[in-house]
Amino acid sequence: MGHGSMSALKAGEKEASAIDRKREKERRIMIQAAYRNADELALRIVQRMLDDNIIETSSESDIREVISRELTQIGDMEDFDIQFKIAPIRQITVNPNFLSLYLTQFVTEDLINHPKIEDIFGDDIDIYKSIDSILDQIRPKGM
Repeated sequence: MGHGSMSALKAGEKEASAIDRKREKERRIMIQAAYRNADELALRIVQRMLDDNIIETSSESDIREVISRELTQIGDMEDFDIQFKIAPIRQITVNPNFLSLYLTQFVTEDLINHPKIEDIFGDDIDIYKSIDSILDQIRPKGM
């Protein structure tokens, strides 16, 4: 390996490190916003999923409570647990919102078993788009 390739490698590592820091900062900002605004976001997410015919429920308030709790608790989760949860759908779209991915998986894997959920409709991408149409509003722009 020539001397020039080493400096190119180091520059690549530096860039990757900067991207990782940017992503980590974006994640922290979003987790804090989700925590602070959990009830309002849950209200809007549940309403959007109802409007988009993603969920059918016998109790909107119970489902809002569950979504709000998830938004509040995600900040206490280990990064490994979040990554494990979203791994099956990580490639669903370019530059996905990790919170929207997490909630999409939560809806399809966990919420489906909630006693007040009558049915869940749509593919993962439909559910993701419905949730992300709300959570994208707390995603930092231009980072």
